[in-house]
Amino acid sequence: MTNFRFLHVADIHLDSPLTGLARYEGLPVDDVRAATRSAFDNMIDFARRAAVDFVIIAGDLFDGDWRDMGTGLYLARQMGRLEQAGIAVYVLQGNHDAASVVTKSLPWPGNVHRFGSRSPQTFRIEALGVALHGWSFAHQAAPDNLAVRYPAAAAGMFNIGVLHTSLSGRPGHASYAPCELADLRSRGYDYWALGHVHTFECVCEDPPVIFPGNVQGRNIRETGAKGGVLVDVEDGVISSIEPVHFDVLRWARVVVDCDGCDTMEDLQVRLREALAAARTAETADRGLIARVTLSGATSLAGTLADSQSQLRDDARAHAGAISPDLWIEKVQVRTSTPVAAVQAELSEDVAALLASAARDGELLEALAQELAPFLVATAAAQPPEEEDMRHAASVGDWSGVAQAAASGLLVRLGRAG
Repeated sequence: MTNFRFLHVADIHLDSPLTGLARYEGLPVDDVRAATRSAFDNMIDFARRAAVDFVIIAGDLFDGDWRDMGTGLYLARQMGRLEQAGIAVYVLQGNHDAASVVTKSLPWPGNVHRFGSRSPQTFRIEALGVALHGWSFAHQAAPDNLAVRYPAAAAGMFNIGVLHTSLSGRPGHASYAPCELADLRSRGYDYWALGHVHTFECVCEDPPVIFPGNVQGRNIRETGAKGGVLVDVEDGVISSIEPVHFDVLRWARVVVDCDGCDTMEDLQVRLREALAAARTAETADRGLIARVTLSGATSLAGTLADSQSQLRDDARAHAGAISPDLWIEKVQVRTSTPVAAVQAELSEDVAALLASAARDGELLEALAQELAPFLVATAAAQPPEEEDMRHAASVGDWSGVAQAAASGLLVRLGRAG
């Protein structure tokens, strides 16, 4: 076997329309929408600069039924740049690709090899002694275990399995081509190039089973560095696996510890320090979009709960002073009133009533009947996020809804002044 190197990426979601950004006033919407293409440019530049022998795209190159054919023309040009550098590309179709109009109508360049969707397909690179095995999704739904039907390893070759999968389940990701790690290991491959999960994860080291994450974070659920994985192979053995970053914008959750904070001046200092620390922790040449969460027990809890609009403006002012490339997505108030202050204000009966709200079956049933129609009506316009009370309601967690509401009421009843 000869020495070679390859780049493993997935979940590019090229030119994703990213609906809903407009509701976050002040965000660089145009920059965010262009970010997937800019990150893809970085990926192509890196592949050429690193002189990789081939690139693996493990699903979701495109983004669902997005119909912009300009995406296809752009992709053809970028694949052409790789072809000019002698770099082959092996593309597996994921769940979003299966729904893509662009996928079905694009004339693919000659250096692009697409895994079939009828059954597993193997591409051999004889000059390198490499066999790549993959199975594209024929349809957007993929409820079956595809891994168990992949072929056995090709003798005398370096075998790579390419699969778009949720494995046995990953938080925040829908189930696609579910399988167990044992199913992958049973194939006898040397490396598994996975896709679908948008966070880098080394699931297994022997053999390496890796999710590279997506190439560019698109919202606050996709925080941190994004990119792919560069793999070097020497004499048939992996010598290095290196995460590489291609993103041009990053998303971050910034928590401001307000515990014991007694004045708004003190809070402003903590807010600025937290934002500055987040900016320093991120790569300086990338934009940063932050969601700020105020947490901790403070006598200001009631005031903060009633001042979210002002706090958002304050956070934006601090962000602008720290860096022109630091933006605020939103500010959340999750502070609480110190227990002693609440107890001083409330009678034992009222405190007990609020504490028991999440266990009151009659109350929970009433909440479901009264609020469910409203939540259904608002979900289409603004889908709830995981930390949103509406998300708890959408999954039937009415106890969580009651608990959150009781906590909010406690803040206001216990506020000082």
